[in-house]
Amino acid sequence: MSSWQQRCNYLVSLAQNKLRGHKVFDLCRSHLVEISQISRGTIYNHFPHESDLIVAVAAAEFNDFWHQAQSITQYPHNPLYWYLYHYCWRLHEVTCRKRFVISRVMPNTELQQQASADHQAAFTKAYERYLYWNRQQIQQMGEVQGFDRCTLVRDFIRGTMINVSEEAVDAHDVQLYYQYCYALIQLLGQSDKRVPTREQISQWLKWMTPTPVHADQRMKFALEHLMTV
Repeated sequence: MSSWQQRCNYLVSLAQNKLRGHKVFDLCRSHLVEISQISRGTIYNHFPHESDLIVAVAAAEFNDFWHQAQSITQYPHNPLYWYLYHYCWRLHEVTCRKRFVISRVMPNTELQQQASADHQAAFTKAYERYLYWNRQQIQQMGEVQGFDRCTLVRDFIRGTMINVSEEAVDAHDVQLYYQYCYALIQLLGQSDKRVPTREQISQWLKWMTPTPVHADQRMKFALEHLMTV
């Protein structure tokens, strides 16, 4: 990976962390100058437009989601539980670690068109790869005809993530995740399948790591970079 790409990853990581707890994407390129101690010119070279920063953060978020989904090893032959575990992890990231809900702003065709070609391409690749994983999981569950389950579930998940980010909820409330799993199972057309028990969900919450491995690697570079500036 080139030093240019490493620096870009570092800046995006800073942006992701700075957005924790925010209800809107109110981070600008000028804020990165303050928190990174990197020159304005360098940051503006990485992100020529404000939309580039938003699109770059969105690409990193969906890459994080995909990497986390790939790291799940508990249910290799149970696509439903694999899917539920992943989305419980995403819910936990929002409730416990105050992760910004990127689906508040992306995907957004207008924003994407305003961004530079490289950032557009990176986002499209990350987002489509994540959508493909979702479609694969749903198909492997035994897709129920009559509804576009991917869109139906995606809209529900988006609304849930936004709602919990705006309310004071207990990030470790097993009942919250149990009800979430129950609703997902119904929307997926898998009502004949068993909802994970509260004991299983409690164990899931213990397994959930704070960040995906590749995000930790980006932050490792961030620390190394700070040691040299």
